[in-house]
Amino acid sequence: MRRQTEAWLASARDDLRVVEEILDNEDLTHMVAFHCQQAVEKSFKAVLEEYDQIVPRTHDLITLRTLTEKQIRVTVEPDILIQMNDLYLDSRYPSDFGLLPGGKPPQDMAQQMYVSACKIHESIGKSFDQQTGNQNKED
Repeated sequence: MRRQTEAWLASARDDLRVVEEILDNEDLTHMVAFHCQQAVEKSFKAVLEEYDQIVPRTHDLITLRTLTEKQIRVTVEPDILIQMNDLYLDSRYPSDFGLLPGGKPPQDMAQQMYVSACKIHESIGKSFDQQTGNQNKED
């Protein structure tokens, strides 16, 4: 695995670790959602990095997922991905940070975002591990 790929995945893992610390705090669901979005974004960017693709300066998860589909298949609930995407792209001012159009996400939605972000991150990491294993067997 390339060094930059590892850096993207490590940064995504750090976002997920932050979420683990605050997941049960109902006052911080907006921060849970924000860090979940960041973890997914960084995980997708790790794929682009690993396959020597241009890593665009975008936070759009739909665009990033589309760019990675040729290299890797990740099962994602489209609604959750869209919600995470809208949350980040609509947050232009500190007062909107991590908010959905209706305000802070409810606790159950924040938890769903966390589960989805973990699945995406884990799936991408495992695919790289399998590739590395296959490359080692070929050597």
